Amino acid sequence: MLSVCSGGDNSFSLLTNEPSLVVAVDINKTQLYLAELKKVAIRNLSQQATIEFLGYRSSIYRLQIYQRIKSNLSSEAFHYWENHLGVIESGVVHSGKFERYIRSFAKYIIPLIHNKKTIDKMFEAKSVEDQKEFYNKEWNTWRWRFFFKLFFSKWVLGKFGRDPEFMKQVEIPVSDFILQQAQAHLNQKEAQNNIFLHYCLTGNFGLHLPNYLLQENFQLVKQNIDRLVFFHGYAQDAFDRYGAFDKINLSNIFEYMDDTTFVKVAESVVNHTSCFGKIAYWNLMVTRNISELFPRHCKTMRIPDVVDRGFFYKDFIVNNF
Repeated sequence: MLSVCSGGDNSFSLLTNEPSLVVAVDINKTQLYLAELKKVAIRNLSQQATIEFLGYRSSIYRLQIYQRIKSNLSSEAFHYWENHLGVIESGVVHSGKFERYIRSFAKYIIPLIHNKKTIDKMFEAKSVEDQKEFYNKEWNTWRWRFFFKLFFSKWVLGKFGRDPEFMKQVEIPVSDFILQQAQAHLNQKEAQNNIFLHYCLTGNFGLHLPNYLLQENFQLVKQNIDRLVFFHGYAQDAFDRYGAFDKINLSNIFEYMDDTTFVKVAESVVNHTSCFGKIAYWNLMVTRNISELFPRHCKTMRIPDVVDRGFFYKDFIVNNF
């Protein structure tokens, strides 16, 4: 399997499928250092210690834990983290630019919109009908719409949440789109247990955990942890080294490409996906679909009745070969 690394969560989750190899690729070395630190933690710590060390639960022992496991890091990752001990002490899962942006929304903006009682009520167990009634009668106020659209405007998102270069291909009203996506999800029962929504509204994960750290998955991930390797570069560079892959997770990398670059990279992906293979990726605000470029090679797989916890994305696409 090939997987765009980013923070590593999807790549670690792929280990639950018993792959022979997962190659986590990224052009950003810092992302790879982060994923390597997570890998070392999973290999050497218990589930509970890993959860606390990474920042999903409170802990005053993160630096002590780091001292125990740091000798297992590669030389480059070791030197990076030795110079970023404050990030480890604060919990590395909160350290990304987008995570800091989202936490500022929870800390500074949400209190201007709703009190804690109303926020807690969003996550209470209730029927679909009650969830919709709660959203429309209690949550969907003018303050919610105004501050949400202001905070998630193209300018604010590009300056504080994402690299402005990543917004160049976006031609739709950003804040209107994200608000529509949020409204659709907050009207669903699944919103009550969404780890990402909980983070957006509270700035923490509560009792939620990502897939790879769940009790039913952690030991399997730990058992297969050395089947995960890291590659610095573009996905097409990894093809040159590893050849064709059976499964490919491309996150939302096409979002940042102009049409010409997308066609070029998509062709490389198609040429390096094995027979009967699958490619998965997201569209946020820019529509891309490999099967429309290469209909003879792959088709878009329909995935019924699946609610994407990344509710702000427009499409989750799987292309079958």
